[in-house]
Amino acid sequence: MDTKTVAVIGGTGDQGLGLALRWAVAGRNVIIGSRDVARAAAAALHVRERAGGSAQVEGRANAEAAAGAPLVALAVPFAAQMEILKSIAPSLRPGKILVDVTVPLEAAVGGAATKVLGVWAGSAAEQAARNVPEGVEVAGAFHNVSAYALQHLESPVDCDVLVCADRAEIRGAVRPWVEAIAGCRYVDGGRLENARTMEALTALLIGINIRHKVHAAGIRITGLPEAPPAPSGHRTEKQ
Repeated sequence: MDTKTVAVIGGTGDQGLGLALRWAVAGRNVIIGSRDVARAAAAALHVRERAGGSAQVEGRANAEAAAGAPLVALAVPFAAQMEILKSIAPSLRPGKILVDVTVPLEAAVGGAATKVLGVWAGSAAEQAARNVPEGVEVAGAFHNVSAYALQHLESPVDCDVLVCADRAEIRGAVRPWVEAIAGCRYVDGGRLENARTMEALTALLIGINIRHKVHAAGIRITGLPEAPPAPSGHRTEKQ
């Protein structure tokens, strides 16, 4: 399996663009997907210019982007999730992994971005899992990573990334994509149903950003045997 290529559906939005940028910087091949091919191409050019060097980034229509990579990250607003999933379903062949980054924020129906909507399936990630073709695996990840932090390359992201999926092998397959982003640490988040908590945490972090007038609040899980990466320019005790 190609382990270096990812399609970012919704790659013209803040979160998707940030993920595309960080993965391009890490030397991954990135396909940015959008309903508007011209917007996808413009976003790809922006990422190539910022990533520099020989960054491999291209823009395609959503379905074509999803067809071109074994790992597909869905980073779209909750209101668009089902429509876009249906449009790319023919491109999601058995063996592909869909990483759902969708958060069911109340803002999708004109409410507050600091609150989440109830989802019949339990979470947006579980809703995605119910609506992908048979043989496609779904993981939930990157919900709690600030789009602002992702796009500001001068600093590491400084956030743990919990990855949820019903099979440990799928969580493990997403791990290299977490660790490719400077400052991120992979944390096994267990079964996909735990995405319910991860998605709700996003609304909490948005509220923290607002109250503290910051842009990049994130999470760290303490008590694990492996210490999280130290932000650039900061020294740890052992150093």
